[in-house]
Amino acid sequence: MTTLLLRRRTLVTAEILGVVEHGDERGRLLGFPTANLPIEPDAPIDDGVYAASVRWRHHVPHLAAVSIGTRPTVYAAGRRLVEVHLLDVTADLYGETLRVRLEALVRPQRRFPDLDALRGQLADDVAAVRRLLDTIAA
Repeated sequence: MTTLLLRRRTLVTAEILGVVEHGDERGRLLGFPTANLPIEPDAPIDDGVYAASVRWRHHVPHLAAVSIGTRPTVYAAGRRLVEVHLLDVTADLYGETLRVRLEALVRPQRRFPDLDALRGQLADDVAAVRRLLDTIAA
């Protein structure tokens, strides 16, 4: 079960709390490993890619690119999922509870013609997340 806490601050869209579950490792195969969190299909947050900060246990917040949606490039009718790609962090997070604070929307979810196009967009998303979070921190 994922808990969604809506915030009323300028740049913070939402905070998602959930336990990391195993996925199909598609992100890892594309070069962007993710920690997967379940989300209710009707959770009141738009599908898309977000700049975020992530905490687990007593760790300091880490920057992340977060995708929320049904992964339309890979699945015609996939289940809704939160995919967290931590920037500059390698950790085994299966079974860990993550607190994901969405800071800004990077782009809405969309379907790409193939996995190479998706991979290129993911690289662009990570660069955009770094820029956005640097701007927010300044």
